[in-house]
Amino acid sequence: MTHIKVPKDRIGAIIGPGGRVKQIIENKSNSRLDVDSENGTVEIIPGDDPVGAMRAADVVNAISRGFNPDKTFAMFDDDILMLDLIDISKYTNTQKELLRLKGRIIGKGGKTREITERLIGVKLSVYGKTVSIIGTPEQNQIARTSIEMLIEGANHGSVYSYLEKKKQDLIQSQLDHY
Repeated sequence: MTHIKVPKDRIGAIIGPGGRVKQIIENKSNSRLDVDSENGTVEIIPGDDPVGAMRAADVVNAISRGFNPDKTFAMFDDDILMLDLIDISKYTNTQKELLRLKGRIIGKGGKTREITERLIGVKLSVYGKTVSIIGTPEQNQIARTSIEMLIEGANHGSVYSYLEKKKQDLIQSQLDHY
């Protein structure tokens, strides 16, 4: 059994309209979700598939970190997809600085997040004090590095160049696989 603490403003996203999201998670993971909206916890009760329950925990964590539920369901269908969390509050002491870092990561009009998602094939969510990434381990590492570059003050152009180069590396490694 797994207990996950969820921000109260994300409980509704986990349940979904008419309980749709909760039902999809339960069906795809062969688990049962017990959602306590009073204290903001989700308990995952495994069925006969313990791996399904672990995937359900990843999906619930991803939704609780700001992802649209529909963007998380791919984690049930692709064993390689993982959730990676970066706690950006570790890099700053003030709320103002945290907001500045989130702004750098998202970029003007969402441009930086969109470029990272498009070039590397990950999904990003910036919520609260965290940046969450859904992708393969290799994709997540590239996205994490680019986010750390932004946090450390690299200019956006350098980060975009890094992402472009890494996109070519990903394409090459896929070609080498075949």
